[in-house]
Amino acid sequence: MAGGAAVTLEVDGRDLQISNPEKVFFPAVGVTKMDLVQYYLTVADGVLAGARERPTTLHRFPNGVLDDGFYQKRLPPKRPEWIRSSTVTFPSGRFAEMLVVADAAHLVWAANLGCLEINPWPVRAADVDHPDELRIDLDPTPGIAFDDVRRTALVAREVLDEHGLEGFVKTSGKRGIHVNARIEPRWEFTMVRRAALAFAREVERRMPGVATTAWWKEERRGVFVDYNQNARDRTVASAYSVRPTGDARVSCPIEWDEVMVVEPADLTLRTVPERFARDGDPGARIDERSGSLDSLLDLALRDEREGLGEAPWPPNYPKAPGEPPRVQPSRARGARAEREGVVAPPAPGKRAGPTGRRRSKMPLIEVARAATEAEARTGLDRWRKKHPKAAKHLAVDDVLVDSMRGRSTTWTRIRVNLRNVPEADRPPQEELEVDYDPWEGVEWSDEDRPAPRRGRSPGRSN
Repeated sequence: MAGGAAVTLEVDGRDLQISNPEKVFFPAVGVTKMDLVQYYLTVADGVLAGARERPTTLHRFPNGVLDDGFYQKRLPPKRPEWIRSSTVTFPSGRFAEMLVVADAAHLVWAANLGCLEINPWPVRAADVDHPDELRIDLDPTPGIAFDDVRRTALVAREVLDEHGLEGFVKTSGKRGIHVNARIEPRWEFTMVRRAALAFAREVERRMPGVATTAWWKEERRGVFVDYNQNARDRTVASAYSVRPTGDARVSCPIEWDEVMVVEPADLTLRTVPERFARDGDPGARIDERSGSLDSLLDLALRDEREGLGEAPWPPNYPKAPGEPPRVQPSRARGARAEREGVVAPPAPGKRAGPTGRRRSKMPLIEVARAATEAEARTGLDRWRKKHPKAAKHLAVDDVLVDSMRGRSTTWTRIRVNLRNVPEADRPPQEELEVDYDPWEGVEWSDEDRPAPRRGRSPGRSN
């Protein structure tokens, strides 16, 4: 859909053309592409405090939030010559040339591509193998009140202070809170993640029943302290990033004394610029002091001596020494599971069921595979109406909503655990309410296939 004639803006001494400036990106609140561009210009200093000189993944929505977005890691070959880049390596061993956010012009260039979120790596372009930021992502599981997230954030600050680190807090722009702390760039990703795991376990100890480090969704209950956000190639939305929500919420830095009163819904593309102009940026000082991880790494050694070893990594990472079996509990294939478990039947027309081809002790069925979470949840609603007797027995954490990786976008799978449903009322596996195939029509090239090796990036930047 056309969005008006292109306009040219001068930013940082460069002329940038904004195509289709009147294209509507957020229909519910009437936000256009030009509104997005002007927003990033207004808060550019705040974005750059968190993202400057960092390799960055772009979360693009060229047709607005009602259409599917996608993550773009590699820079397009056609780009202005002044665009800065850096070469990074992924866990698979493959390399990519990524955008480096250097100034406001880079932000405007990205916004013109329909980029809502800036997702920077926790490294600088000059040294892409040694993070200079510890990232604490507090992610509530379904049904958990935001007050629990608030309280967890304050405990996170406590723990950081005790270990010599200063945390800077911001809303995630959705249901969570992020806390970032600058660190000395002396440790590789594996050691930063190790420190983050020790940190997360300490928060969990201080908030039993509220904070959790359980990696598998079927075991989580409470506020997940996501230690794996510190692994290589894991990113979170930067300060002042616009999130793909209907009301154009922002991941907004706040002061610590705002944590217990902040309402994320109040911090949007429309409201944050005025706040930024009036109060300044609460994260502006983040580069003033870099702390050491030595104390948290000592804590990790203590945990290890007390029997707390490695924790699960994300599925696309090489197996780590001492890592427990990388299989969700309902798929465990121990001797007991072999005796008592069953292979869950696939939905009609599918080759694999809700637990793949592994045995499971949990009565899981699959309800939907959809391009978006909203579509998947619509399918879940239909399933609930078809099976009201079963639906009334489901606990919040009996509905498993998984974000799955596609070729260039994520898709959503919903499974239901019938453990709390009386056997007589348990529905069988039926045809999926929404049946989306993310790989339909895809032909894999050699470049797209994961490489079998690991490696380190040469750290080139230009």
